[in-house]
Amino acid sequence: MKTSLKLAVLGAFALTLLSGCASYTGQTSDPNDPNRTRTGALIGAGIGAVAGLLSGKDATERRQRAMVGAGIGGLAGAGIGAYQDKQEAELRRQTAGTGIDVTREGDVIKLNLPDGVTFDFNSAALKPQFYPALNNVASTLAEYNQTMIEVSGHTDSIGSDAVNQRLSEQRAAAVSNYLIGRGVQSVRLQTIGMGKNYPIADNSTEAGRAKNRRVEIRVVPVQAQS
Repeated sequence: MKTSLKLAVLGAFALTLLSGCASYTGQTSDPNDPNRTRTGALIGAGIGAVAGLLSGKDATERRQRAMVGAGIGGLAGAGIGAYQDKQEAELRRQTAGTGIDVTREGDVIKLNLPDGVTFDFNSAALKPQFYPALNNVASTLAEYNQTMIEVSGHTDSIGSDAVNQRLSEQRAAAVSNYLIGRGVQSVRLQTIGMGKNYPIADNSTEAGRAKNRRVEIRVVPVQAQS
């Protein structure tokens, strides 16, 4: 499938789920320090490509307008960074020891949900033991509601493109639907399956494949409309 067609299909899927309804770096600093260094090793242009697909200017503006229509205000100037600092610190506190990694790039907060703690092998059903951690994430996202939430599912390279694409979609949808069920407004969410196309580690090793099997949540601030 040509790249342009694939992106169009993925975009259509995301918009469909929107009507109904993080990167792996390891945590090496104080989890409650919102100003810690925020870096991570990426494989290829994976995370940047995902950010571009999910957060392109037109898509972001459409969601911002939808959120304003739902009564959700935007942030401006220095208030954006301060707002995200507080939310990041709370997310780190709520997810400490759960297996969820919280990272930061600029004003975007990212949560990485490894499949080892969220799903059984080849399953899209959330593990019941993971509910408390996801409940904490949902409560924080619901409280800090001046943000858009992008949920993307990812797989390793084992298996066919079709199987991996379907599993990534189902897992992203499972996380999104759970967040909505815990009070996160559906208008804030965009959900998409990325299959095996955006690895963050080497798929030739089991350790690398384990890192690639994940659901990522990106928390993007809504900017006030001028």
